[in-house]
Amino acid sequence: MRVKVALSEGGPGLAAAILITARRHRKLLCYTLYATASAVSLLVAFATRFEFEIPDRRIGDLPVLAGALVVVRLIFARLFRFMTSRWRYVGVDEALRLGAASFLSSVVFLGLSRGIHVLPSVPLSVVAIEWAGFTLSVGGSWLIYRRLAEHFWARRSGSDRCHRVVLVGAGEAGNLLAHEMRRMPTPYRVVGFLDDDPLKRGTRIQGVEVLGGTDEAARLLRHVPIDEIIIAIPSAKPSDLRRMLSQMEEVDIPFRVLPGISSVIEGDPRLSDLRPLRIDDLLGRPPVSLELPELAADLRGQTVLVTGAAGSIGSELSRQIAANKPSRLLLLDQAESDLYYVDLELRRDHPDLEIYPLVGDILDEGRMGAIFSAHRPGRVLHAAAYKHVPLMERNAGEAVRNNVLGTWIIATLAGRYQSCRFVLISSDKAADPQSVMGATKRVAEMVVQGLQGQHPDTHYGAVRFGNVLGSNGSVVPLFQRQIANGGPVTITHPGVTRYFMTTPEAAQLVLQASLLSSARGQIAMLEMGEPVKIQDLARNLVRLSGLRPETDIPFVYTGLRPGEKLHETLVGKMERSAPTGLEGVRIVCTPSDLDVWRQALDFAEELRRAPRDLSDPRDVFALVRKVPGRVSGTGYRPLATEA
Repeated sequence: MRVKVALSEGGPGLAAAILITARRHRKLLCYTLYATASAVSLLVAFATRFEFEIPDRRIGDLPVLAGALVVVRLIFARLFRFMTSRWRYVGVDEALRLGAASFLSSVVFLGLSRGIHVLPSVPLSVVAIEWAGFTLSVGGSWLIYRRLAEHFWARRSGSDRCHRVVLVGAGEAGNLLAHEMRRMPTPYRVVGFLDDDPLKRGTRIQGVEVLGGTDEAARLLRHVPIDEIIIAIPSAKPSDLRRMLSQMEEVDIPFRVLPGISSVIEGDPRLSDLRPLRIDDLLGRPPVSLELPELAADLRGQTVLVTGAAGSIGSELSRQIAANKPSRLLLLDQAESDLYYVDLELRRDHPDLEIYPLVGDILDEGRMGAIFSAHRPGRVLHAAAYKHVPLMERNAGEAVRNNVLGTWIIATLAGRYQSCRFVLISSDKAADPQSVMGATKRVAEMVVQGLQGQHPDTHYGAVRFGNVLGSNGSVVPLFQRQIANGGPVTITHPGVTRYFMTTPEAAQLVLQASLLSSARGQIAMLEMGEPVKIQDLARNLVRLSGLRPETDIPFVYTGLRPGEKLHETLVGKMERSAPTGLEGVRIVCTPSDLDVWRQALDFAEELRRAPRDLSDPRDVFALVRKVPGRVSGTGYRPLATEA
């Protein structure tokens, strides 16, 4: 029935019928093919040797010789397991095995004929011609079957129209990816390669031409209908990717990459892993991957509290902590909907972990005290904070209360209930701050440093890093929304730069800082490489959307907002950095001024007694400036729209 249906469909149906029949009767087909190829090759070899005038005595020998050769060939085919080989996946290894089996069987056949004379004598030229004919005919049959299978699966993939792609990179990865696209049931069809190696231009890979380099993409692809460009260069650095994007800017086509391209090189490609090229692929430095083999030992049997657990950094911290199997994980946040989904995710991925989602405000001392009293966390990671610079300029009182007083409350409780470690999530804006948010983060750092002296049994520390790609406070989601709406993309200044890191990097740095035993009361930072121009970041995001910056998507420059710097720094003018022995991580050495730390703690105490509504920014900064020499550089400018 299947064969009849397939035949009724015409060309593809005929291929399907052949494939189905071959799969149902694989062994019979193998025996028939090898026997027929052996007999026919022997006949052709004799005809060629005697110029198609085979002597009568030789004709009489043919049945015996053919029968013996068939038996020998089938024995070697079974020894080399050709009966179980999948013809759809034949390649170089199978071709080599076929050559070896046919050669050995020809040697045995020749020995039976001219060595021990069991068979009539056969000329050496006949044996050689027969060996070549058999090998080529069987190998050719395998290739024909494979091509039929690729054609059949391509038509069966369910796509009404093939997905035409150009692969960037004509190396091993590109070859394997093109090979998989041909042999797997996918709609992909490779129509060309791009490679910057001039020696590869004009050559063919998997039957597809290398058209030229990426610098010629706009000209080469102008008249080539394609749906997508896929980058298959495992050695490509972020700078290489940025260069290629810039060169192919005029090509109005989306890009994708194959993550884990090393799996392709190792022979295990997964086309389902194809994903769009992301902005974090274009960082100004390779992503930092910190080895934390001791983290599992440090967390085993511990109760870990993460504040701000529903946020981008807090949720990633929670994921990485859960993977290291603590005894209990406390998730604290006042955003109950987001906290609910983080809790669901972690319970799904770690069903054996004891998880407590806790809704509460870090400024509620009673609620926080009850949590510490009930659970007594051994590790506290404090990620809860207000982080939007312009918004905090307009809500200075809440910024100070949440970022300073909230930190003081959680850090003090950590010491009071003898938590082993407390880590504050800080910001690069705390270095020589010029904004409300930066000033509050710097004061929070000093609060933590001051508490180290009051609670020596608790290991206090802070982590300072730049912008986190894709986080709630990052500019990237804003740009992506603006691009999706057709623009314009709003940039404060054409020369503004920022440091960027990925969310996993930020979470790893926090966890690493929690393990730095020699950094009590110190601030850790990640080596962020070169800062990224926000203008370049916006241009790359537009390119990744398959559009042209400042042509399809206009740019508008709005000017620096209150509290914003043109260039951020991770180390202040009165600070220095020192290595930690861990690659990519340094310690920020701040002046050890006990009076300043004491005044920071006094400031936090004063906040407790201040009115709940610190609505006048001038009153807020009157309080902030009581911490001498550390935040007095704040370039606050009153806003007419402030309450």
